[in-house]
Amino acid sequence: MANEFEVELDNDIKLEEPKKYKVFLLNDDYSTMDFVIEVLVNIFRKKQDDAAQIMLNIHNKGKEVCGVYTHEIAATKVAQVTTLARERGFPLKAIMEEE
Repeated sequence: MANEFEVELDNDIKLEEPKKYKVFLLNDDYSTMDFVIEVLVNIFRKKQDDAAQIMLNIHNKGKEVCGVYTHEIAATKVAQVTTLARERGFPLKAIMEEE
């Protein structure tokens, strides 16, 4: 005596890419250029030359994109920047915006 059942599967499942978020660093008058470069190298994994260029863009434009990530990774990067900046006594701020 075997039990048999039919399962109807929905074959029209639509998969979507997760939303992406841009992470920006904001300019301030107190965080040193060296510290900003350190953040870009260590948290955002930028090469030294790229980090220096991004740092100059932040300084001149007020903010600059440091990377584009899924929500969870972007939020983690923002938290890492905030934590490191506070530990070192800098007001450096990172924000994220939906792409």
